[in-house]
Amino acid sequence: MNLSSRAWKAAWPTARAYKPRRGVKPSAEQDRAAGGHHRRAVALGDGRFARASVSLRLAKGQRRIRAYLRWSEGGKTEERYIGEVDQATRSRNLADAWRLALDRGLVGEEPLPPQSKASSRSARAVMRANRRRDTGPEIALRSLLHKAGLRYRVDVCPLGTTRRRADIVFPRKRVAVFVDGCFWHGCPEHLRAARANADAWAAKLEGNRVRDAETNRLLRDAGWSVIRVWEHEDPADAAERISRVVRAGETFESDRASE
Repeated sequence: MNLSSRAWKAAWPTARAYKPRRGVKPSAEQDRAAGGHHRRAVALGDGRFARASVSLRLAKGQRRIRAYLRWSEGGKTEERYIGEVDQATRSRNLADAWRLALDRGLVGEEPLPPQSKASSRSARAVMRANRRRDTGPEIALRSLLHKAGLRYRVDVCPLGTTRRRADIVFPRKRVAVFVDGCFWHGCPEHLRAARANADAWAAKLEGNRVRDAETNRLLRDAGWSVIRVWEHEDPADAAERISRVVRAGETFESDRASE
């Protein structure tokens, strides 16, 4: 996709499209947009790497948002122009900028430590960061929902007949929310196929997708609304979507194609 092909025309971009939000940790925001901490590496030569970040700025006198890659080398801040982005939110613009930087070879993954048995940095990061509850995306989403005045239960089984646990549950409204990790649930946007034991990993992930679909069906058959949120989604967008469903009090079915 040519990110610079759709220029801002009718109006100036809103602050939501490029300015940082209060309360959001910059490192966590950059990691989420890049697809992981390990994918923010700029090669400095001689096997050395620097951790980069993306800066979004309005072009002077123009209705366009430009993305720049920034990193530190020898105590000096370096900067490289990436390109233009034109999404409606900062999180989406950061994600587009990181994809463009990766496509242009400006960033990449750090090499694995010699002692690591993982097939890639992506696989290693997933294995080390895998948690059943209280992940970063879950906590960010719960915080926004609480600020919106919504009250919920965390990590519970909506149905007493199964052990399927939902990450956020609104019992009175019968709404179950799942925050799905991009790797374990097969995100079509960020999943990178494993190179080692590829067949075994493919079977595992397919099994997870089948289980997700079955969980959705069981809950809907029991009269529950099911909302699935990818970990890479903007938590503000997800919180707004969930709030609408909870406050409406109507049965809702997620429109995710894989479900």
